[in-house]
Amino acid sequence: MKLVKSLLLGSAAGLIAVGGAQAADLPVKAKAVEYVKICSLYGAGFYYIPGTDTCIKLGGYLRAEVALNTNSDFSGQLTSNNGARNRLTNYYTMRAREDLNIDTRTATEYGVVRTFFDGVFSWTTGNYAGTGSATGATAYSGTLALNTSGATPALVGSSINGTDGNTSGGSLGVYYAFIQFAGFTMGKAVSQFDAPWTNYPGNNFDSLVGGSGTVTGVNQFTYTADFGQGVTASFSAEDATAYYQAGNVNLAGASVTGIAGGAYGSNAIGGSRSPNLVGMVRVDQAWGLFQASVAAHDNHVAYYGPTEITGHPDDKWGWAVQLALSIKNIPTGAGDVINISGVYTDGATRYNFQNLAGGSYSMFSGTNVAGAYQSVGFAYAPDTVFTSAAGGSSQETVKTWGFRGAYTHNWDPYWNTALYGAYAQAQFGSLAKTSLCGIGGTFAVAGVTSCNPDFAVAQVGVITRWTPVKNLTFSADLNWTHLDQKYAGTFAYAGSGTTAKPAAVYELKDQDTITLLLRAQRNW
Repeated sequence: MKLVKSLLLGSAAGLIAVGGAQAADLPVKAKAVEYVKICSLYGAGFYYIPGTDTCIKLGGYLRAEVALNTNSDFSGQLTSNNGARNRLTNYYTMRAREDLNIDTRTATEYGVVRTFFDGVFSWTTGNYAGTGSATGATAYSGTLALNTSGATPALVGSSINGTDGNTSGGSLGVYYAFIQFAGFTMGKAVSQFDAPWTNYPGNNFDSLVGGSGTVTGVNQFTYTADFGQGVTASFSAEDATAYYQAGNVNLAGASVTGIAGGAYGSNAIGGSRSPNLVGMVRVDQAWGLFQASVAAHDNHVAYYGPTEITGHPDDKWGWAVQLALSIKNIPTGAGDVINISGVYTDGATRYNFQNLAGGSYSMFSGTNVAGAYQSVGFAYAPDTVFTSAAGGSSQETVKTWGFRGAYTHNWDPYWNTALYGAYAQAQFGSLAKTSLCGIGGTFAVAGVTSCNPDFAVAQVGVITRWTPVKNLTFSADLNWTHLDQKYAGTFAYAGSGTTAKPAAVYELKDQDTITLLLRAQRNW
């Protein structure tokens, strides 16, 4: 028995030794997979980035739309070949767009650190403008890819040279890219001056006048203080160069042809000197919200002429103030809302004629005046004007005021309709009116019976939305825009190759344009 026991123990020891040797040759056991976990700290849709304490949320939308009776996806027939309203004007403009946003948040001892990015990939119908060629050649403008040779496709004529230039392309836009930390916002975000609905009190139409609107964001450095009970205040330094310069115009460069095209002289904006300085106070309550905003804008001009020795006007600070009010839970229905805002500017025009609305108009239509070829209405709203004539002048500000608003009614959980409108008026000073309309003024020409650069724009629209299933909405937005210009009579116009308008006599007349925007959008 002792012999048998010894043999068994020896065999077991040998097996253990062999097993240990084989185990040493096997790969190390893999770590357990770390699955993505839901982050419930910041609302639905957030997940922890594996291996970190940072939460991330992806979102966006896909949009397909067509704007009828315009060359632009976001405005009416206001200027250039769009305002010409002839064979160069599109009957429709189509766009397909994918939006992607990335929201990350991390809890720290100083509070939440947040980053936010929003970018859009778009393909939009282009359009053709005249070149003034004797053969009627046109030039295409749009967003196209390079052809296979790496060169830009030729865009003159009725077709694009090469077969690859029109198979891809499009454009990439960065709307927002900012960091938020300890009350600070740093990067590209909506201006603190804007009402919470930016350009859209109830509409999809982008080009409402009557208020500020940086729906595509503006670079800024902002501090926001939260006083509790829904009261916040912000102070912000915001980049003026991309979205807030309506123009500093040298009236000495004005011509009859240029004025008819919506330009009152030579734009002479100088380099950046100061960001726009913005202050805002906002109260959010169950009944809605109230917001008051102010802004200061530095108008910095280059030179009177081509070189430094020609001199320059001194800087001129402009300013703007805006009030906004939203009223919720009104008796007409669940979720119904009224949004309204009003603004006044002095040398800071973009806070009224916002970037997507523009501030230059040149619109043609028919006429009943004997001897006139057509009618035209034109207007322009820069920040300031000056002149290099007679030794040069200082800058004179352009003053504007306006308002916009909308009432949205929900018929049921699937349908809603909004009525909206906007109005903006621009007023020039004595320098502009003398240079353009006084004795010997640029537009004091034969046939003109009333000369005044002041003008107003009125807009009215209605939009209906249908949401058959969650996050899928179909909408139709009908907008009417009216240009109320203050010129009257007729004048001899030299014509334009861009708009294919001939040299002829034209009537000075108010103008109108109607745009219908049809959209399908899937949010995710």
